Amino acid sequence: MFNNSIFRQNLNDMVKYAVAILGAGNIGTALASGLIKSGQYKIDEIILTDKRSPRLEVLGKRGFIVTEDNAEAAKNAGTVVFAVKPQQFGSLCDEIHGVSFREKIILSTITGITHNDIEAIFGAVPNVRIMPNIALEICESMTCLSFSSTKPSDEKKILSMLDRMGSTLVIREDLMSAATVIGACGIAFCLRFMRAMSQGGIEIGFNSEISQIITAQTMKGAAGIILATSNHPESEIDKVTTPQGITISGLNDMEHQGMSSAVIHGIITSFKKIGEMYSK
Repeated sequence: MFNNSIFRQNLNDMVKYAVAILGAGNIGTALASGLIKSGQYKIDEIILTDKRSPRLEVLGKRGFIVTEDNAEAAKNAGTVVFAVKPQQFGSLCDEIHGVSFREKIILSTITGITHNDIEAIFGAVPNVRIMPNIALEICESMTCLSFSSTKPSDEKKILSMLDRMGSTLVIREDLMSAATVIGACGIAFCLRFMRAMSQGGIEIGFNSEISQIITAQTMKGAAGIILATSNHPESEIDKVTTPQGITISGLNDMEHQGMSSAVIHGIITSFKKIGEMYSK
């Protein structure tokens, strides 16, 4: 059982928290860390929940206020984040159905759970679908979001909060699944390419540490150019490639091996998987 001694304070004596994060998995924990790192909240203004006692023990030792009780945490917070896995949404709703959300804002990171799904259970309460990635933890996330039943003041508050943990983009709700693949899954795709490039660096002479540093900074620079200029990647590639040069020979060989088509195919496969999850 979870050891209550690591609580910062007893739930029965709780004051109202700024944020309750229901689900202390990777995204939930990254969000909590980002909120603190960005200077928006102190650690004792956030409460995290999870049903895994070992997970709560670890987070409690890091100084977070934690509990297994989703309903109590939600009741005592102004902003409530649903950060559980999609298959856990039903049981979460069963647990917190008695909580009034009329004076709260719901944020949901749950893939495939729509505004209508949330409002069918909790009524027309302010709710925001957000799709960040794990770079929340270092305040470098790309977060897409859509609003429902929110006031302009709610939207301003949420955008301000998320903007301090990276970049935000308000999109149509029907694009949230696509945002999941490009933004959330996408960070894994980028990291896999980074790993491959780093491994290539090892084969041509660098040790693993140096190869990874060079690769990571090179990818950061490439992304920085596009974000700073809004140029098409191909126009920047043209600046690096010369006739009969080493860059174009490597690029062409990668394309012959199916690099671009493999990436596109993987993105489409991930997108289809979302549909399969909710057609069962």
